[in-house]
Amino acid sequence: MSLSPLIADLITALQVLPGVGPKSAQRMALNVLQRSREGGAILAEALAAACEHVGYCEQCRTLSEHPTCGLCADTRRNAAMLCVVESPADILAIEAAGGFSGRYFVLHGHLSPIDGIGPIELGLPELEALLRGNPLEELILATNPTVEGEATAHYISQLAEGVVEQVSRIAHGVPIGGELEFVDGGTIVHALAGRRILGS
Repeated sequence: MSLSPLIADLITALQVLPGVGPKSAQRMALNVLQRSREGGAILAEALAAACEHVGYCEQCRTLSEHPTCGLCADTRRNAAMLCVVESPADILAIEAAGGFSGRYFVLHGHLSPIDGIGPIELGLPELEALLRGNPLEELILATNPTVEGEATAHYISQLAEGVVEQVSRIAHGVPIGGELEFVDGGTIVHALAGRRILGS
């Protein structure tokens, strides 16, 4: 059976989502068209609006529809603590766990020379300027515990040397090779509480 061009295009479009292959995309597309056209229209409208209006926070670089995100605009947050993460999903994981009241900086990835991702792509010049312009008591490096995440944390710790009073790295509790957004809240709280100072 050959699919009509519009259905084929929908199946192809759905495959941009992480973990969605051809079979899953086909099931989703057919389900929407057979059983939930109204839901599909709502999804399309919400997706179009998000793609058009969501950009990046000018301070922490997380996803936001305003120049300054809600976390950066919150005056109750501790401006003396900055947590560096790889993605906005990591912020959601830490916030859901509770226990951290500082501010964030989002890299949107990790150092990966083979993929052409260097310091500029991660916004590290902006991070360095932020560190030099805002005295911090502590910089927490919460990149994922992968080889690339560790390399990125090491690079940032060198940037912060002599600029930040204390640089720490989330430690035990997060599994090696894991990704922060998939770790449960209790483990994240434990890892943040048990962070270690780099260089000691």
